[in-house]
Amino acid sequence: MTSNKSSTNPHTLDSNAAVSAKAGSDAGLAQPTVVQPNKAALLSRLNRISGQVQGVARMIDDDRYCIDVLTQLAAVKSALNQVSMQLVENHARGCVGRALQEGSGEAAVDELLKVLRRLDSKAFS
Repeated sequence: MTSNKSSTNPHTLDSNAAVSAKAGSDAGLAQPTVVQPNKAALLSRLNRISGQVQGVARMIDDDRYCIDVLTQLAAVKSALNQVSMQLVENHARGCVGRALQEGSGEAAVDELLKVLRRLDSKAFS
């Protein structure tokens, strides 16, 4: 059950692991493994964020001024939000789009809304 990459479907299912169970799935059911279209860019961003977090830890260890630490934490949060939004976009265009075409769109939209509420409970309450 492999989909080809296209402009309307930015990521593909990994045919070697299409039914492998993924940690963190709500129902514990098997979830498809998805190949992100911009995997290298996402990983690069996450590595930069990891470096930022390590920098914040050093700032705290060095007893830096609270406002400076908080400013860096705001930057980390913003960077994580950007990664989250890219993944939301990939999921909406890929997985949700495919589910709509296959007739299971309502469940896919419900799943997306549920995760959006977890990402930002204030915006979706």
